Amino acid sequence: MATDTETGPGTDADTIARVFEEHRPVLTGVAYRMLGRVADAEDVVQEAWLRWSAADRADVREPRAYLVRVTTRLAVDRLRQAQARREAYVGPWLPEPVVTDFGPTVPDTAERAVLADSVSLAVLVVLETLSPLERAVFVLREAFGFPYAEIAATLDRSQAAVRQLAGRARRHVDEGRPRYDVDPAERRDLTARFLAAAADGDLEELLALLAPDVRLIGDSGGKAKAPLRVMETAGKVGRFLCAVARNAAANADFRTVEINGAPAVLVLVDGEPDTVFQVDVVDGRIRCVYLVRNPDKLVSLKP
Repeated sequence: MATDTETGPGTDADTIARVFEEHRPVLTGVAYRMLGRVADAEDVVQEAWLRWSAADRADVREPRAYLVRVTTRLAVDRLRQAQARREAYVGPWLPEPVVTDFGPTVPDTAERAVLADSVSLAVLVVLETLSPLERAVFVLREAFGFPYAEIAATLDRSQAAVRQLAGRARRHVDEGRPRYDVDPAERRDLTARFLAAAADGDLEELLALLAPDVRLIGDSGGKAKAPLRVMETAGKVGRFLCAVARNAAANADFRTVEINGAPAVLVLVDGEPDTVFQVDVVDGRIRCVYLVRNPDKLVSLKP
């Protein structure tokens, strides 16, 4: 996946722009998985474009490797700044939800599954616990399959150091979010039943769907109503969701969309994104409910 056979870009403006656009999806994917924010990822990619357009063509032997290196280093720097800001964030912090459509460029089912898993809310939440370098190694290795030698060159580290970073990152991710296989059809079915039960305020059905130790993580950034602490147990989560249903706007529109590689519920009020619900499923029960209400993180979901 990470092999770059290009011999280097031409010097005319059209060629320079064409080569950059060819690699933009990978650059955006790396930046978003590193930062968890669409706007931050777009800023990093734009900065990469400025450096790319001003680069000495003689110094660029492999465009893809050069662009990924620049993007990753910019993302590492920005992540270090963002981590300091997130310490003052009001309530739990969740990544910005994005509609995922890997399109015809990812025809392989296994590769599509890897990309979907690497962009899932559950994984991105765990990645927040990693150091910027560990996160960069994990993203480049696990999500995009870059070889250790290329990652080492990107981060200006030895291959041995990169392998150590990769091992630590993988262990943290496995510990923070145990791996389990969920049938996509089962997840869609549970999401649909969850939506119906929540919309109807059906506590009995919700309790049947929720695992006893279910957790609800709400992200409002202090700009909308949502729990400021992680909510636990089926009874508390179920009653909270029923209360949300009772207080829902009369003109709320509920839609099922694919967000971060999995089905989710998008709530629109007056045509504007208001809330995103997504669930994690383990052994046929909902183990975690993600609730995003920070309006700054819903801008990209406008229909």
